[in-house]
Amino acid sequence: MPDSPLFTAAAIAVIALAIAVVVAVGLKVLRSFRELGTDAERATYKTLHAASRAGQYLRTGLNPAGAAKASRQLRSLLGCDALAITDTTGVLAWDGAGEELKPALMGLAAKVLEGGHTAVIPAGELQLLAAGRAAPLAEGVERAVVIAPIKAGTRVVGVVAAFAPAAGSGLVRATSEVADWVATQVELAELDASRTLLMEAEVRALRAQISPHFIYNSLNAIASFINTDPVRARELVVEFADFTRYSFRRHGDFTTLAEELRCIDRYLLLERARFGERVQVSLRIAPEVLSTVIPFLSLQPLVENAVRHGLEAKEGPGHITITANDSGAFAEVTIEDDGVGMDPEKLRAVLAGHGEGDHVGLRNVDARLRQVYGEDNGLVIETAPGEGTLITMRVPKSQPRHDA
Repeated sequence: MPDSPLFTAAAIAVIALAIAVVVAVGLKVLRSFRELGTDAERATYKTLHAASRAGQYLRTGLNPAGAAKASRQLRSLLGCDALAITDTTGVLAWDGAGEELKPALMGLAAKVLEGGHTAVIPAGELQLLAAGRAAPLAEGVERAVVIAPIKAGTRVVGVVAAFAPAAGSGLVRATSEVADWVATQVELAELDASRTLLMEAEVRALRAQISPHFIYNSLNAIASFINTDPVRARELVVEFADFTRYSFRRHGDFTTLAEELRCIDRYLLLERARFGERVQVSLRIAPEVLSTVIPFLSLQPLVENAVRHGLEAKEGPGHITITANDSGAFAEVTIEDDGVGMDPEKLRAVLAGHGEGDHVGLRNVDARLRQVYGEDNGLVIETAPGEGTLITMRVPKSQPRHDA
């Protein structure tokens, strides 16, 4: 029965157990916080944690969505009534009280945006300056404001404005430091954008490399078949058109492994028209990795490097082996040739950007892989004079969505 003594005792036991679990968890959290030591250490932790959270939101630059989330964390750092972040054209975020002052802020910040120096407007003066630009403040409420510039290099790109009952020297210094910190995040975001532009420029450089060298040789090879084998000449023209269409496409920095292998197949058909049986190719491709997304033109330059710098200088026939395997969380692609190889010291110089222009494809692909997947995910190259070259590329199979 629900009201029996046994049922009541069981219910009390369950409730007591639940209370004990809650208390135990609370004590554990409290103990972990106390393990930080002194009040100063705990305050430092809170400050660093808030700064870390805010930094995540500003890594895409000054925009309304990121600024709105970051402003909450930054206001807790300053302990002010309200905090606003602007760019040079308008208010991006406002967190806290006093939003009736929001329409006046860009006017109040005009001199800071122009001159790049922190401004302090005391409470009474702020009310007078804002009177013509904003709705009246709530009765009995007075606020001062510290407006600090956000400088990216020599440019003022916005301001941080902290509102409080009074603007003491501590708030002035703290607001200036927060604005400098925001500026650092903006510069990092601009650096990321510059890296993206650099990667796009490097793809264009690869296309320029393809243009004079490969196109000239391919057209010569096609011309040699026009009289002797016109059918093959027509087939090679089609392959050449498909290859150049893929290589010079204008959209997408990423493609699939399957698309890149198709590009390589066309490239090798054209090269074998020149070299005949001197270029022999083996492929071992695991079907499950064909849909893996990889940077555009990241494999074809490696195969071209094998032909131009490995086999072209070798006497007699040469062999290229292309493999793509499922390696757990990664797709692992290798390109191996039995050509002339190269000096490892020269290779290191090439990858560091100190080469004379040879092997630009290797350097370009290595740099782009590190840019996209991190410094530990560049090309792994094994080579020695007379020993051929083995290039390994590992790409995560699960990646953020890219336009392919």
